[in-house]
Amino acid sequence: MELLTNLTINGLATGMLIFLLAAGLTLIFGLMDVLNFAHGGLFAWGAYSSVWFYALTDSFVLAILGAILTGVILGFITEKLIIKPVYGNHVQQILITLGFMLVLTEMLKVVFGPNQIAVRTPENLVGSWEIGDVIIIKYRVFIIIVGFLVFGIFQYILKKTKIGLIVRAGVLNKEMVQTLGINIKNVFLYVFIAGASLAAIGGALFAPYSGVIYAEMGMEYAILGFIVVVIGGMGSFPGSLLAAILVGLVGSYMAYYVPSLSLAVNMIIMAIVLIFRPQGLFRAKG
Repeated sequence: MELLTNLTINGLATGMLIFLLAAGLTLIFGLMDVLNFAHGGLFAWGAYSSVWFYALTDSFVLAILGAILTGVILGFITEKLIIKPVYGNHVQQILITLGFMLVLTEMLKVVFGPNQIAVRTPENLVGSWEIGDVIIIKYRVFIIIVGFLVFGIFQYILKKTKIGLIVRAGVLNKEMVQTLGINIKNVFLYVFIAGASLAAIGGALFAPYSGVIYAEMGMEYAILGFIVVVIGGMGSFPGSLLAAILVGLVGSYMAYYVPSLSLAVNMIIMAIVLIFRPQGLFRAKG
């Protein structure tokens, strides 16, 4: 029982970190039809900036806010300078965002140095709870709570608020929204910044979880993010959440029971989904 509980909590925590990365990708692709392969770089910059802000302020809340600020700034720059000239062209989007991903990775080495940086868990989240024979690590529970909270907030904004209505209407018919006097370009800019901020939050939470950060982490975890988006369905926010949880849980159990397959299992799941349901688990066909 103790082993299963710990593996499940580990899997949920990992899944939520992947969800925060994949949610930004889903938001940007589903609402803007933009393939952003530089998204992992925003994740890595969120991790590094949160560690820097935490060392500066000794406050984890301010560290997360600092990561969000970094995500907002980089998201604005990325949309204005990198994405805007290639709207509507997926091939050019892939090429230019992959190039920008490499730039972001190398800039991390210039600003923070090429070596790995050790990260400590915030003091008020250190330790664990003991429930019978089960030991539950506080920080992992914190990640799970934050993940569900972020999901709830964004679902509410997209489904229940005026800005969410404008965004969804803009996806369906940009010209009609423009005729109502709404600048759809600014709306999509805000959507892109929101997606970048989600990636930065994911990076900020990932840093203490892993205990170490490095410049290439963005590229490595962006792959997991895209796997989750494909499994859940391009543009499906709930799909990304459930797919991320699935990937996190399967990865956690496989890493313990069949370590040799732990790296390949996510690709296997994605391949199965692509064969039997190419549009993803939670996206309507077409």
